[in-house]
Amino acid sequence: MKDLKQRHASLFLEVRCQDETPRLPLHSSIVVFLLSYSECKSFEVHLVSDKIDSSLTLQGQLPEFLALRDVRPEELPMLVRGCRLPAVLDETGTLCRAGLAVVLRHIINKSVETEPSKNDVRQLLGFKKTCLKACAEVSNWTRLCEIGIPSAVEEYLRNPNSQQHHPPPPAILTLEQRLSEPVKVHNDDKIRRQKLKQLRQNENNDSPEGSMDSDAGDGLELKAALAKLSVAAAPTPTTRERYEIRKVKTNDLPLLEHVFAEGLYFTLTDVVLLPCIHQYLVSCRLIIKACLTLHHLPHLLRWYSHVQEVPGVLRAAKACKITLAVPENALPLAAEPPVEGNLASPLEREEETTTQLPFVGGPRPTITKLKENGIEAAFAHHPCPEWTLPWDRLPDAMNPTEGKMSNIRTVRKRQQLNNLVAMVTQLAKPGYTVVDFCSGTGHVGIVLAHTLPLCQVILIENKEESLIRAHSRSVELGLQNIGFIQANLDYFTGPFQIGVALHACGVATDMVMEHCIKAGAAFVISPCCYGFIQNAVKFTFPRSKKFQEALIYKEHMMLCRFADQTAPQLPPERRLIGKQCMGLVDLDRSWCAESHGYRVHVMTMEPETCSPKNNMLVGRPSVEDGPH
Repeated sequence: MKDLKQRHASLFLEVRCQDETPRLPLHSSIVVFLLSYSECKSFEVHLVSDKIDSSLTLQGQLPEFLALRDVRPEELPMLVRGCRLPAVLDETGTLCRAGLAVVLRHIINKSVETEPSKNDVRQLLGFKKTCLKACAEVSNWTRLCEIGIPSAVEEYLRNPNSQQHHPPPPAILTLEQRLSEPVKVHNDDKIRRQKLKQLRQNENNDSPEGSMDSDAGDGLELKAALAKLSVAAAPTPTTRERYEIRKVKTNDLPLLEHVFAEGLYFTLTDVVLLPCIHQYLVSCRLIIKACLTLHHLPHLLRWYSHVQEVPGVLRAAKACKITLAVPENALPLAAEPPVEGNLASPLEREEETTTQLPFVGGPRPTITKLKENGIEAAFAHHPCPEWTLPWDRLPDAMNPTEGKMSNIRTVRKRQQLNNLVAMVTQLAKPGYTVVDFCSGTGHVGIVLAHTLPLCQVILIENKEESLIRAHSRSVELGLQNIGFIQANLDYFTGPFQIGVALHACGVATDMVMEHCIKAGAAFVISPCCYGFIQNAVKFTFPRSKKFQEALIYKEHMMLCRFADQTAPQLPPERRLIGKQCMGLVDLDRSWCAESHGYRVHVMTMEPETCSPKNNMLVGRPSVEDGPH
């Protein structure tokens, strides 16, 4: 698309129509709010809608400094078209970042890169810069903030009248519960002792004002939070605390209360939540009129008030035409008990209510039990054990040595690549799109792009540092048939014919298989880290009906745990049991795929010594021919 070739990166935001009127969904509103808060001008903003004049209609609701353009869905660049929005496409058009958390973190990094003095923006990433870094597939907190609450509020906004007499959505209640819990922060001893001192001073204060101060400790936490943003002087005394304060044991100190979503300090999580909670409160008229729901959300309302004290929030809200207001009728925190009901996640509730048969521990009883049910690990014949890439003739940037590996690791990595590339080349046809999931620094995807010049190869990786390294290697090689996407698996929705993953950790193997099955694509996957397998949001273990009939969850987890016992330094007998457990776990996975119309082969990579995790699953829809 010629219009998108520019000096700045392109930011794509979804626009939806409600009663023929364009509006920004919450995930787009959140991105705009962060752009306004950080005053980031590094992007050309493209509003994606079937309506041509969305930018003109929405211009009065957006910050004036944004450079806006309209784009139709069918006009999107190929990489962006295959992702859920929001998304950012870099200046080269070959690296796309997709998904709310990934895009927001990139905006922060870009803003600080442009103006290093923006300490308040830098601090949004939190301690060790990990705020919302963990992907939603494995982090309950990221899933709640990135998906759960925005989705719940969007659902509420679609028909608020029908929910007028209902309690708040479960996601909102989960956040309320989180905000009510004590805060633990790094090196919090000093703040807790200051809080103890303040509480004792209030106890000794006989004035009516002092006796009525129910939030005596809250002021200190808020001061500490705002001091980090250079709003108020840090609450640190010039002299040592008195002996009666210093002698108190750490375990006896008062706990700290939430000021913001992550604890004491304002972070990206608060930026994500503010537009959602604001629209929810406005919709149920909590801000101007007390109602039953108000009694269930005291901590959330207090958080909403605290957020407005952060410098830059009101300015950003004004630029986004958001009118924030402090709830006038907020009740004291102890005035109303929390709403009745279980606030645990659906997964936790399922585990609590599921009745399980008695569990017999250890791998041998479980293996024997499966054998009695006619289930044994079996490995298919490797179709081309001697196949190898011409490593001596390949460019240096394509060699695993580029990743600064040791000589032994380099040889083993080459052997692993030989196995996966051999399988993919048998499956691939000209014009196919091959997706390298969990691509890391691009060892598999870059070799495939070079080996299959008539195919399009896309690398998908959640870690920005790894993907940037892979992108640099691709640029050095001059590859033209390759693209890069930084995103969680769920944010990639484009069509493809083959999915590949080398050492996909834990449930990542199952997520890749699920993605391939939904797309009707073949797959070549080498699993890893079986011990990290656990029930996830989308699926539970065992996966297949046959295994579910034979094993309970804990027995299957025993197999997964011992499947990791294959390291070369372990005794041979133990490694053999580990290999059996690997084969059984992957047999369960293969039978699950076969129930969806796939033919799957579980085989061992050659040579076996190329990796302790040397299993390889090769599957394709039954309508296709299997690997020769």
